[in-house]
Amino acid sequence: MSSTLATPLETPRANRWSALVVLSAAMLMTILDGSIVTVAMPAIQQDLGFSPAGLSWTVNAYLIAFGGLLLLAGRLGDLIGRKTMFLAGNAVFTAASLLAGAATTPGLLIAARFLQGAGSAMASAVVLGILVTLFTDPGERAKAIGVFSFTGAAGASIGQVLGGVLTDTLSWHWIFFINLPIGVATIVLAIRTLPSDRGAGLSAGADVLGAALVTSGLMLGIYTVVKVEQYGWTAPHTLGLGALSVALLAAFTVRQATAKTPLMPLRILRSRNVTGANLVQILTLSAMFAFQIIVALYMQKVLDYSALATGLAMLPAAVAIGGVSLFVSARLNTRFGERAVLSAGLVLLLGAMLKLMTVPVNANYVTDLLPVMLLIAGGGLVLPALTALGMSDAKPDEAGLVSGLFNTTQQIGMAVGVAVLSTLAAARTEEELASGVAEPAALTAGYHVAFTIAAALLAAALVVTVIVLRKPQHTTV
Repeated sequence: MSSTLATPLETPRANRWSALVVLSAAMLMTILDGSIVTVAMPAIQQDLGFSPAGLSWTVNAYLIAFGGLLLLAGRLGDLIGRKTMFLAGNAVFTAASLLAGAATTPGLLIAARFLQGAGSAMASAVVLGILVTLFTDPGERAKAIGVFSFTGAAGASIGQVLGGVLTDTLSWHWIFFINLPIGVATIVLAIRTLPSDRGAGLSAGADVLGAALVTSGLMLGIYTVVKVEQYGWTAPHTLGLGALSVALLAAFTVRQATAKTPLMPLRILRSRNVTGANLVQILTLSAMFAFQIIVALYMQKVLDYSALATGLAMLPAAVAIGGVSLFVSARLNTRFGERAVLSAGLVLLLGAMLKLMTVPVNANYVTDLLPVMLLIAGGGLVLPALTALGMSDAKPDEAGLVSGLFNTTQQIGMAVGVAVLSTLAAARTEEELASGVAEPAALTAGYHVAFTIAAALLAAALVVTVIVLRKPQHTTV
């Protein structure tokens, strides 16, 4: 039984674009919440009395819930209706934001952040599934994905600036309270603009054991990765929990091959585009941590930029990515195909990392860093093309699942990037300091290691793109 999500023939063109605005607004709220908290962490620590280790859980609790529940939420969206799941997710996120803003103890804030992650997973997991069923025409779909990708690029940049402004002018509580009017407006508009769908029914995939295995496996895996920086790669904590996570996910795979009504039918992985796009996404987002975080650290710790100066210095990259994804990517995808555009974008990102591999201790912004900011515009080509490829073979009754899988690998890629690049960069810096190298030079050497690994990851993503991915056959819903 297929879900009956309204098709473009049943949904007027204006309503489809109104629905896209609602979907994008919900994703903007989620992305803002991911970046806005990092700026306010010092104020949160001072006000609530967090320990340094405990403070990291304001981020980790969100990531674990978000990444661990995406796949399950995507499949449940197909079964109970994607609109229902989207509305429920936004309601949970909005209520959790109120709880987080009113938190007076570390435990209450961490619990609220976990609930925020769960709500974000519920809403985010089905967004792409709704989008591809609304826009089946290749040209319109390319434009819609370009707008959606622009939201992601803008949200990450706006979050850091907005977090600083709200924390300094009001208090850290308002980084959560600001979600309340946005969340309520999103819910009201979603009820009016999103097409209704019945879903296939829980009997079509109510695999409780499979749900428990995949959710616990993903949560444990993400927890293990985010704690690598504290324990190290070879510590019993990392190896033991990592092995248990792999075992749970392996048991989930076996379960899906034998269950009468599997949570995730393994046939979706037979699609070269689904499997290949998710692999490319993991590699690419792992590499992009080097730009998103390490470049900012380099500016502040080596070049002695202030937080404001760092934000302004990275603004050209945000503008370039947003402009390309919004105004250029759709036309190029339609004319040359997503695989060619994805390859071109990866080449530009690779060029940025190669430039960063040789960045000096006393860098000149115009000659050493501004070219990097412009080359990062390749991300505006990569994200829309990758999204289109990853969703291109999604069947109507599995679009939520494929969307959830795509968002899950996104979170895995970011978590792996944080763990791998930051720990290896720190290890190299410690070696340099131990040998008597000055701190700025030691830090730069460590960052060079991160940029080198990022370049290798992007090169691998380019190879997978060329060998595995194919011209998509857009699904007609």
